[in-house]
Amino acid sequence: MSEVVITTELRDRFGKGAARKIRRENKVPVVLYGHGTDPQHLSLPGHELLLALRTPNVLIRLEGAVAELALPKGVQRDPIKGFLEHVDLILVRRGEKVTVDIPVTVVGEVADGILDQQLVSVSVETEATHIPEGVEVDVEGLEVGTQITAADLKLPKGTTLAADPEALVLIVAPTPVAEPEGETAEEEAAPAAEAESTESAE
Repeated sequence: MSEVVITTELRDRFGKGAARKIRRENKVPVVLYGHGTDPQHLSLPGHELLLALRTPNVLIRLEGAVAELALPKGVQRDPIKGFLEHVDLILVRRGEKVTVDIPVTVVGEVADGILDQQLVSVSVETEATHIPEGVEVDVEGLEVGTQITAADLKLPKGTTLAADPEALVLIVAPTPVAEPEGETAEEEAAPAAEAESTESAE
């Protein structure tokens, strides 16, 4: 998994006005909490934090005013411009187990039919500093009717499933059969023919 080092500063200004001022300084208001400790109010460099959050479940090693390991727990973005407005981080320790969602990636081609992927991520329990980047599902040669559930996923060593084992990850569905164009044309012509017949009878 990815680990990113970011320098922190303590934050003693609160409220919307203070948050706007922090963002004007190209920083992001952050709250760090967990392990029964009091929440710590920090500000982190905006560009570095934005780049870090592009990686799911990125492990952030905080330095400076606070020296801790943390995972992103909540991210608020501006709905129009997309910049970071506020981020919640949760404290973690090396060796500690955490529950996170990891991406489900499909590889290979099915033998026939179409692939219907129901889950794009799955909840797992894993060591906080060794979170897998994701889990792959090999669909090479699978036939119509094949189903893969969460229990069928081959998770990395040290990672266990936290989701419902019967949750459907994907299914190979039959390819839809298109109606012949000629038949459709005949169906469209039928109402017109009936209308002409009615007019003649009158």
